[in-house]
Amino acid sequence: MVKKMGVDEKWDLITRNSSEIIGEEELKGKIKSGREISIYWGTAPTGKPHVGYMFPMLKVADLLQAGFKVKILLADLHAALDNAPWEVLEERYKYYETVIPLLVEAMGGDVSKLEFVKGSDFQMSKEYIYDLFKMSSITTNHDSLKAASEVVKLGDNPKVSGLIYPLMQALDEEYLKVDVQLGGTDQRKIMVLAREKLPQIGYDKRIEFILPLIPGLIGKKMSASVAASKIELTDEPKDVEKKVKSADFIEGETSNGVMAIFERIIFVLKKDVGKKLIIERPEKFGGNLEFSSYEELEKCVVERKVHPLDIKMALAKEISKLLEPILKNKKNIEKIEKKAYPEN
Repeated sequence: MVKKMGVDEKWDLITRNSSEIIGEEELKGKIKSGREISIYWGTAPTGKPHVGYMFPMLKVADLLQAGFKVKILLADLHAALDNAPWEVLEERYKYYETVIPLLVEAMGGDVSKLEFVKGSDFQMSKEYIYDLFKMSSITTNHDSLKAASEVVKLGDNPKVSGLIYPLMQALDEEYLKVDVQLGGTDQRKIMVLAREKLPQIGYDKRIEFILPLIPGLIGKKMSASVAASKIELTDEPKDVEKKVKSADFIEGETSNGVMAIFERIIFVLKKDVGKKLIIERPEKFGGNLEFSSYEELEKCVVERKVHPLDIKMALAKEISKLLEPILKNKKNIEKIEKKAYPEN
């Protein structure tokens, strides 16, 4: 049952951990009106979902708790436009359809209230294709490439598919009949394109809800294509520990993937249930440390009162706890994975 919330409480919940809302006042107005608000988050089933997906799924859980109608678009055609093999699209769709609900549950969301939509179920209709042609006639190569630049693997010689991708994502807002689109900062240019172009073909512009990106354990972005930068959802605790221990972390600095996961995921979940973070240390090194907030941990890191390895070990344990319900489904997930990712 959705908890009864006031307007301010609902706003605080849905906007925590967010980066930007394009159309913020409009969203506030919709919340005050009391009517149901629909929002969608889309993902193309390309590489395998990883721990970085916990962040948007935590926001999905927040939105569900706030009473939003949440749709998750599994954009199989978008995956093909982003160079996924056509012959495995159906299997990759099944893979995502299996693991995404488990992720939402791990973040405390009620998946019974989610609606999953397969992109090709509506993107092949005569009406959709007609609108896609209309969008292509009012969008320049420059604008489409610019919009796709942080999302699609364009390369030095971009394919036409890379130009189509952002136009379809813009149209999805209309055909999914939602008020809001949820996405990361890498999606912002496509969202802005949608707000500009949809009114030009007779549709309303939507509200764009933008989340920051979680840095990779190694490098700037947690990516499915960079194995060392991510933790797989089916990684055993020993594998999680190994990957986290090798993560980038300069002593005294907080701009890294380890601290980002603590800030954006671990402490948010702990605050919701009133628990503290415990970093275990031998007595000879000062014993265990307890933190009630990310700010407390950050201060301790900056002052170099806790070693990066101790922080990494604590994170590995926290992540493994979150992955426990997913690991219970590991055999089934791996069975589907073999067909979806035969090259692995």
